Amino acid sequence: MTDNLGSTTLKKRRRSADPMMTYDTLPQPLRSWLAEAALPWSPKSCRRIWDRARVKGLSVGDAIAVLTEAERKTLSRDKHSV
Repeated sequence: MTDNLGSTTLKKRRRSADPMMTYDTLPQPLRSWLAEAALPWSPKSCRRIWDRARVKGLSVGDAIAVLTEAERKTLSRDKHSV
């Protein structure tokens, strides 16, 4: 079994903070989305997208849609994506 970065051409990044501690501070809908994400998003980057969407007045569902679109765009840049 390969991990979720095994067959990607996307850059891998090191994290400076403890990602699990950051994950624990996320709102429940965001944690649920992150747990099902196709990519190994950092909790910090997800929080940034989430906060930006919520500040614009988007609902929880719309903020999730923004995250899903960001993931779709990132996957489309992968040379191995279908």
